[in-house]
Amino acid sequence: MARASLAFKSWICVFAFLLVHSHCFYLPGVAPEDFLTGDELKVKVNKLTSTKTQLPYSYYSLPYCRPDKIVDNAENLGEVLRGDRIENSPYVFKMREPQMCKILCRVTLDAKTAKEFKEKIDDEYRVNMILDNLPLVFPIQRPDQENSVVYQHGFHVGLRGQYAGSKEQKHFIHNHLAFTVKYHKDAQTDSARIVGFEVKPYSVKHEFEGDWKKENTRLTTCDPHAKRLVTNSETPQEVEEKKDIIFTYDVEFQESDVKWASRWDTYLLMADDQIHWFSIVNSLMIVLFLSGMVAMIMLRTLYRDISKYNQLETQEEAQEETGWKLVHGDVFRPPVNSDLLCVYVGTGVQFFGMILVTMIFAALGFLSPSNRGGLMTAMLLLWVFMGLFAGYASARLYKMFKGTEWKKITLKTACIFPATIFAVFFVLNALIWGEKSSGAVPFGTMFALVFLWFGISVPLVFIGSYIGFKKPTIEDPVKTNKIPRQIPEQAWYMNPVFSILIGGILPFGAVFIELFFILTSIWLHQFYYIFGFLFIVFVILLITCAEITIVLCYFQLCSEDYLWWWRSYLTSGSSALYLFLYAGFYFFTKLEISKPVSGILYFGYMLIVSHSFFVLTGTIGFYACFWFTRLIYSSVKID
Repeated sequence: MARASLAFKSWICVFAFLLVHSHCFYLPGVAPEDFLTGDELKVKVNKLTSTKTQLPYSYYSLPYCRPDKIVDNAENLGEVLRGDRIENSPYVFKMREPQMCKILCRVTLDAKTAKEFKEKIDDEYRVNMILDNLPLVFPIQRPDQENSVVYQHGFHVGLRGQYAGSKEQKHFIHNHLAFTVKYHKDAQTDSARIVGFEVKPYSVKHEFEGDWKKENTRLTTCDPHAKRLVTNSETPQEVEEKKDIIFTYDVEFQESDVKWASRWDTYLLMADDQIHWFSIVNSLMIVLFLSGMVAMIMLRTLYRDISKYNQLETQEEAQEETGWKLVHGDVFRPPVNSDLLCVYVGTGVQFFGMILVTMIFAALGFLSPSNRGGLMTAMLLLWVFMGLFAGYASARLYKMFKGTEWKKITLKTACIFPATIFAVFFVLNALIWGEKSSGAVPFGTMFALVFLWFGISVPLVFIGSYIGFKKPTIEDPVKTNKIPRQIPEQAWYMNPVFSILIGGILPFGAVFIELFFILTSIWLHQFYYIFGFLFIVFVILLITCAEITIVLCYFQLCSEDYLWWWRSYLTSGSSALYLFLYAGFYFFTKLEISKPVSGILYFGYMLIVSHSFFVLTGTIGFYACFWFTRLIYSSVKID
């Protein structure tokens, strides 16, 4: 008892640690760079993004000011898949040297460029920039809390509005940017490190005296000599054909107490910790309820059943058997489509391994937010290497079902799920390509993905399968009868479809609050870095899937229905249906997507996510039920 209490306390300590460090805990990921006064700071530009279209475009797809030569940054696999296109820009700062009313360039709009700007303003596109690997953010004061600031990625290309006394909607562009670079100074060396990069955009119809002399032109609307600075957008710059737009910027440097290692904390700080706590408590209530049911079944019912069955001595008594023991001769009979079940279980093991390792690394802070695309790259590589376990799991199960063609089952395990996902992804990518978006994955990256699949994943699945098939067959605890037993007519609530749909509600209920934050992070482009909370929710999901499947499997066996193989997989896997339905609800209530292509993209990607969730939860339920049936049937004496 003391040992159990100690173990419980140690688990509580681990959970407490994860919760305390559940947000803003990460390893910096890149080496810090020190800047002396006057050192050059180069601003890079990233994609234009919109929550209304979900289609990213490269910065220079709009006629913004360009440097003499545009240089692309080398992007990793995750960045390319996210649609990141990082390039150099004409914005050049000097460390700790403020600049006011710096002229970048003058652009004269024609009909085509004016139309492009207007479309991007209508679709609420935001401009993203990077300085010293920090994304540009726009600070917004929270109205409900004093001294509380929320950071949004980038700034809007422009806005729509009306002149006083007019009802006609006009488009105005943000052509003056007031940058704030925050730095942490080293008292001993006088060098500094960048810890913040903020912007306030303004729309200003600039005017100047005399002739246009490029950056040496003296503006009348923004003149540091006359101490006339841009502080509002009272005379905005309209987007119209044949109009000139002068792009300008200010740079202000602010000393900060924030150290370089903690510079991401302000970006990643979640303002709704209480909701996450509520999510955890809600999920724990579900787990406690299910655990109580499982404990009752295991301790009271099963203990009583096994004792009763083991005390049966005469043949007459044995003939009066009822409940789950009656089907002992059929319970381990291979199911229909056993090959497909082996494939799905193997794929689920692969998924489980990938997510578990990713979660652990993220919760421990190894997937730094400064490494853009790192999470996606890590997940892809882990998926590929987990192919070893997929092959092993499917081959072991296939051999138990008396299968002999292990190469066939291996090929199916290596190809069925990835091929389905790749087909959907290819169609969605073609749609993005048709919209000329930077989110379209280039053919070179497509080739890299196919190489990862066939060059690394498939051989690893074969190696795993070979090892699994060489292992001794998993022996059934009871013998299977040659003639299948007839299943009696079932009560309405034991109908397979009904019990499967009921089984998915609780696993979904355990995760749906956290799911809201994940969807918001993906589709509304907000920061998400609370992997401590997420890891605990994942553990709760694991327990919930296992327990609900065991409970429903026990009721099914008690009603003398032995077809549990597929049902155990589908019971917890049906939570994916609720996930997809919730994604539909989220689409219509939280997103403002109006373009048909964007809607197809959303539902296409959510279909991939839901299918993956089905495979993961289904496998958890299957293995829980597999362990449970083997445990109870090995506990009774059967002649």
